[in-house]
Amino acid sequence: MKLHFMDNCSQEIDLLFESSWEVCNKIGGIYTVLSSKAKTLKEQFKDKLIFIGPDVWSEENPSPYFIESKTLLRPWLRNAMLPEGVDVRVGRWDVPGKPLAILVKFEGMYASKDAAYGRMWELYNVDSLHAYGDYDEGCAFARASAQVIESIVRFSKVNPRNVVALFDEWTTAMGLLELKADMPDVATVFTTHATSIGRSICGNGKPLYDQLHNYNGDQMARELNMEAKHSLEKAAAWNADCFTTVSDVTADEAEQLLGIRPVVTPNGFELNFVPSKKNYTAARETSRKKILDVAHALTGVDFPADTFIVATSGRCEYRNKGIDMYLDAVRAVGASSPAHKVLALVLVPAWCGGPRPDLAQQLAMQNFSRLSDPVLTHKLNNYGDDPVNRRIHELGFTNDRAADVTVIYVPCYLDGADGIFDLTYYELLPGLDLTVFASYYEPWGYTPLESVAFGVPTVTTTLAGFGRWVMEIDSKPTFASCGVEVVERTDSNYAEATARIAADILAMCGADSKAIATARKAAAATAAKAQWSDFMKYYYSAFCKALSDRDLRLQK
Repeated sequence: MKLHFMDNCSQEIDLLFESSWEVCNKIGGIYTVLSSKAKTLKEQFKDKLIFIGPDVWSEENPSPYFIESKTLLRPWLRNAMLPEGVDVRVGRWDVPGKPLAILVKFEGMYASKDAAYGRMWELYNVDSLHAYGDYDEGCAFARASAQVIESIVRFSKVNPRNVVALFDEWTTAMGLLELKADMPDVATVFTTHATSIGRSICGNGKPLYDQLHNYNGDQMARELNMEAKHSLEKAAAWNADCFTTVSDVTADEAEQLLGIRPVVTPNGFELNFVPSKKNYTAARETSRKKILDVAHALTGVDFPADTFIVATSGRCEYRNKGIDMYLDAVRAVGASSPAHKVLALVLVPAWCGGPRPDLAQQLAMQNFSRLSDPVLTHKLNNYGDDPVNRRIHELGFTNDRAADVTVIYVPCYLDGADGIFDLTYYELLPGLDLTVFASYYEPWGYTPLESVAFGVPTVTTTLAGFGRWVMEIDSKPTFASCGVEVVERTDSNYAEATARIAADILAMCGADSKAIATARKAAAATAAKAQWSDFMKYYYSAFCKALSDRDLRLQK
């Protein structure tokens, strides 16, 4: 079946592929991008939409997100003709929409690695000579994904000119390049969610924004030993029929560091992850009871029902995600006599060693005596080196009865089976009164978008793509107007931004019930403007561009 998916696009799509390391493999924000947009794409493309991810699972450790099928794509499976050592499993991704998913075992691609890297140099000047770390693994998966796409297209006998293949991040870039070389009729899209060199600049403590106009991507790659990944990512950006990214923030970064301006395809969200109005109050009560019980069992402090619960969450990137600024702001709140007792959570997965047995036991027995080191809910394998743990202790958070602010660090994935909360992150979100994401490097910012989707007001920054988007729809965003405060953040205003965040926390903590209800309603209204049903038009436009530019390329 051929699909006319846009009134202003005369092109047709018979097959749409998307390859990512995070298909059925929850690691970070890209998983949220793909899993949340799957339903809207599936409604349009049905089973002509196929996601491809790495099969990094085993019988002992199966993917909780993949439902294998013995019947889907069976005729192709019998005739797949894939390279030796490349095996696939077909099924459905267990997310709303349940799209087709293929998981790929890619170990067989290592045997041809050297020849492949040589070919990449000859065709695209990709420098794999300085590769290290996860480069080989990413490229092996990417190349195997390209083989799967080519095999399906040839077997299905569809016109390759009606096929679009989208590749996410540098980990799939070599697959795009191989597919372009071997099946040039297929239109390709390359999406960078954050440039590898931009992330490296930030990770090495260098100022990205004040100096961005002075940076040369190739030069910085040499300086930071990032030549292989940067070279591969740059080649994919230049050779894709359409190059995209998720926000204007990252578009500016990509233009400077990769030398090409991408199309912006902002990230949306599916509101079906959010409890219905009928169930929301119960979900909020369940979450708050669990959070306050854990805090009680850990600290021995009986927190009142009106405790103001604030949290930050996301990937464990201490500076990039603004965890340092959040903790400093929370400390300032504690010195300012907040209107209510404040419980500040850090929900950031780290090198977790499992739940604390003493805390788990106290929760089971409903014994609420103070434990030693009443900051951590789970064990840390690198206790002395974990930057969040160090900073909490450096700031002197004692979590005793007299403290106005209690800080609790939850260094685990909230997957519903962490041994302490045993609720998922989405099940805990409704219980929060405010979230803070003081981002320094945040290409989009799913965490604040998720927060407002659950009706929880949030604080973000001008360095987050989501923050920039909010300022596009509301030139002077406030909690009252849109449920979001956007704090200006630069390379040189750390103290000012910290003070502003502290003021925002204090303001919400002291707000009356009417102001709180207004902010929560405004937050939900903002999320309603960022649904995939509204944002998918940007992807459709990118697909059109890829098909059109592919046609121009083939005419040359």
